Amino acid sequence: MNEEIFLCSICNINSGTCKEDCKFCSQSVRYKADIERYKQKPMEQICQEAVNARDNGALGFCLVTADKGLTDKTLNFVCNVAKEVQKIAPELRLIACNGTATLKQLLTLKEAGIKAYNHNLETSEAFYPQICTTHPWSERYETCQNVNAAGLVLISGGIFGLGETQEDRVSMLESLKSLNPTSVPINFYHHNEALELQPNPLTVDEGLALIKLTRETLDKAERIMVAGGRELLFGSRQAEIFKNGANSIVIGNYLTTKGRVMSQDLEMLQSLNLEVAKKVK
Repeated sequence: MNEEIFLCSICNINSGTCKEDCKFCSQSVRYKADIERYKQKPMEQICQEAVNARDNGALGFCLVTADKGLTDKTLNFVCNVAKEVQKIAPELRLIACNGTATLKQLLTLKEAGIKAYNHNLETSEAFYPQICTTHPWSERYETCQNVNAAGLVLISGGIFGLGETQEDRVSMLESLKSLNPTSVPINFYHHNEALELQPNPLTVDEGLALIKLTRETLDKAERIMVAGGRELLFGSRQAEIFKNGANSIVIGNYLTTKGRVMSQDLEMLQSLNLEVAKKVK
């Protein structure tokens, strides 16, 4: 395992406006979850978050929008944000996570300074209709193919603990492997009482085993990132994720849930004698 840990921070630049019915997502307007909702986060606030992420060791900064995919208006906003962030924090690798995207849209993002695109498969193709009916799994896979065609770095992973079987988990990982992502973000379902799904049934040991399985299956991926649900599922055993193959984490807050204070994660890494990556390979 790479003893340098890649840190990434995510910025929800548009929140809670999605009309899709993904059952795991509190940002869908269908479920009326008690979250903050806004169409565009103020540019000044986004830039402040970027500087804070950089100052706490993050190399990746992900610009997330809550919609099925890119519209002309959203594309323009993300491009403008990317240009402004580059002015004040040029050290950050900018990542976009804006749902379904065409090759043309991805090339536009690339021109604006976006280096990577995150689009998760979420789960297996077979199980996907159980958690989303408003768009097919195949659209997700196609967007990932478009990312590769655009020459952007592909970041793609999924969520464990949605009610899927182990067979579904293996299937998702094999599908991800076929896309050859550079980074694989693994999320563990964080339940919201407004959502229809049952709480995540996974134990800590099962979660660690799934991180190990992800690393073994996607052995060519540069990074296995433990993202959403890390603090909730692993609690005092978070340090064990690195022994099981993770070499990247999200620091700070997530999209609609709180993460740990960034300094706590830095202290954890220091206590494990793990270096924070200073540059993207």
